[in-house]
Amino acid sequence: MNQRNRPELLVVGSLAIDWIITPKAERRESVGGSATFFATAASFFSPVRLVGVVGEDFPPEALRDLENSGVDLAGLEVVPGGKTFRWKGRYHESMNERTTLGTDLNVFEHFTPKLPPGYADSQFLFLANIQPALQLQVFEQMTRPRLVGLDTMNLWINTTRDELMEVLSRVDVLVINDEEAQQLSGRENLVKAAREILKLGPRNLVIKRGEYGALLFDRDGDIFVAPALPLEDVVDPTGAGDCFAGGFMGFLAGQTVDPTGGVLRTAMICGAVMASFCVEGFSYDRLRELTIDAVQDRFDRFAQLTDFSRASLT
Repeated sequence: MNQRNRPELLVVGSLAIDWIITPKAERRESVGGSATFFATAASFFSPVRLVGVVGEDFPPEALRDLENSGVDLAGLEVVPGGKTFRWKGRYHESMNERTTLGTDLNVFEHFTPKLPPGYADSQFLFLANIQPALQLQVFEQMTRPRLVGLDTMNLWINTTRDELMEVLSRVDVLVINDEEAQQLSGRENLVKAAREILKLGPRNLVIKRGEYGALLFDRDGDIFVAPALPLEDVVDPTGAGDCFAGGFMGFLAGQTVDPTGGVLRTAMICGAVMASFCVEGFSYDRLRELTIDAVQDRFDRFAQLTDFSRASLT
């Protein structure tokens, strides 16, 4: 893990400043964004390159944290005099649902991904939750990576479906939540939903289910279930799905073998590990203080959660 001579993983997505309200606490000026969470989580397993945009108000200490994690920020645009994408949300009592109270796109409204020299040959690519048209622009600037992962959301499924279908035809792994899977497929049952989605192009589908873990599907009909770690206290779920994707893709990028079978299953657990750390604090606070030994210990804890002996039941 964290070996800098491994293939580069490129993420294209958002960096944001959030205002988070939970039943127990509140934090303004909380650093967030899909690319922020993804890159921080993935950096424990692989070198990461980041493409995104921020304004001058983005905290410089957050940029230092990313750089100290080994994230290459040559692809980050800082707009002079601009303001960073901002989001305000309130989580309900169960922490499983949230209400958006405000969104200001600011510099992100005019974001056009531009890959610096050297980024085009990144062997692993993750297209975080941005407009499908922008995701297609990234493809146009790259040679074909070894593996492409994708995230999307309900808005793009509803409003830009044709462009999203074109993106889906070019990716290897789609990472979405259960509601998005149901909306994209038109099926309520997740097994049936997965079958329909895999016809659209991806070889593998990851369906995130929050506190209920995540499911991995492939075209052969194989299914793997990754649990979520039972936690007494969840501080802030923001970014947990992005951290899951970061752990998942980061582990795959750090391997020398093709991402199939058991490698994908291990990547699922790495995703669950990083998501479990994320929810224990606001922003990326918990990830910032982590050591690789702590990540390994929690990985081993996940192994214990699902360890059982085969037995003849007759």
